[in-house]
Amino acid sequence: MGPFEHPDNSYYAATANPFQRLEPLSGNVSADVCVVGGGFTGLSAALHLAERGYKVVLLEQARIGWGASGRNGGQINLGLRKGPEELIAAFGETRARQLFSMSEEARQIIVDRVAKHDIACDLKPGTLHVASKPGDWKWMEDEVACLERAYGYKGAKFLDKQQTRAELGSDIFHAGVRDTGGGHLHPLNYAQGLAQAAIAAGAILHEQSHVVRIEKGATNRVVTTGGEVNATYVVLGCNAYLGDLEPRIAGKIMPIANFIVGTEPLSDNEARDAITHDVCVCDTKFVVSYWRLSADRRILFGGGERYNTHPPADIGAFVQPYLARVYPQYAHKRIDYGWGGMLAITASRLPQLGRMGNLFFAHGYSGQGVATTGLAGKLIAEAVAGTAERFDVFAAIRHQTFPGGTLLRHPLLVAAMLWYALRDRL
Repeated sequence: MGPFEHPDNSYYAATANPFQRLEPLSGNVSADVCVVGGGFTGLSAALHLAERGYKVVLLEQARIGWGASGRNGGQINLGLRKGPEELIAAFGETRARQLFSMSEEARQIIVDRVAKHDIACDLKPGTLHVASKPGDWKWMEDEVACLERAYGYKGAKFLDKQQTRAELGSDIFHAGVRDTGGGHLHPLNYAQGLAQAAIAAGAILHEQSHVVRIEKGATNRVVTTGGEVNATYVVLGCNAYLGDLEPRIAGKIMPIANFIVGTEPLSDNEARDAITHDVCVCDTKFVVSYWRLSADRRILFGGGERYNTHPPADIGAFVQPYLARVYPQYAHKRIDYGWGGMLAITASRLPQLGRMGNLFFAHGYSGQGVATTGLAGKLIAEAVAGTAERFDVFAAIRHQTFPGGTLLRHPLLVAAMLWYALRDRL
């Protein structure tokens, strides 16, 4: 595997649909909009903008879906990282309902895109959020009631311990929330499907085109190692891989590492025991574990604590104990895949969308990016076209710079994560 190829021990890369290589940018070109980043955010923005008639050039430093968009857990979860009551407390009921409504729109965008463009990405319905501690059941029950009372959402159902056990082949959880509105998918195949749709809509996509600097002005000059794009608007969809490309916003996000394993295929009976209704699952720990079944009945399990950006020497051995804690009956299963990648969090755990002149950006999805990225791309396209009211609902959210900025944020995160990881064990 080269440094800018998909991870060679990734289940997603191993089962990806055929996808052509895209030529690197060469020479000087002009566009209405230059999109930097070939993940969900950039692809969604490019697709929505191209559908509106803009000339769009997208630049990806590696392969389409190379970053978190092609490596994540594939979960399409309910709402945002703040619960329904937290949203009301932070923003008031009117704005909280706006944010929640758009988060539901984000999930529908995926369903619509998969159907419209016939994207083969193993899209399946249903999510399950499970209580890791005995005390979690009360706030989970309250959240389901709040969703119906304040937001009119009836797709979530509270499950007691016995009902949760009927959903999962695991005895360690105390309650759960089953949601019919979400689901899960093969994220790399979804990303490649979005790319094909964007190309069909007229967008020009380049891989292996690393942006080294952006010279801002009435016309922006986006410079790569092989050429440049002159564009009226620039969209940054880099997330954890932003680096120092835009220092004014780099300190608002924290890149963190995440790791997933894929077991050998289970039998039909084992798969039904593991996850009865083939939903995706995540728990309530601060250091979240999350898992689901693949199309060929493997357990794809993400979890574990690591406080730097370097992968463990053996990802399978690193994650397997967390899987075994949930499913001791499958602890003997062979680990066939183990891969990792980077995601970005914000201090508030809400995504940051913003604008600086004619440069737009969206990042910091904090583990909720499968759905929210599609919405971000749509909102950016609306704002470029001159209708920014919905974009501004997110852009108005204030985001703190991580203490210490980009230099000290990781050491301080380590201290915080160690504390929260300790709380997970109490």
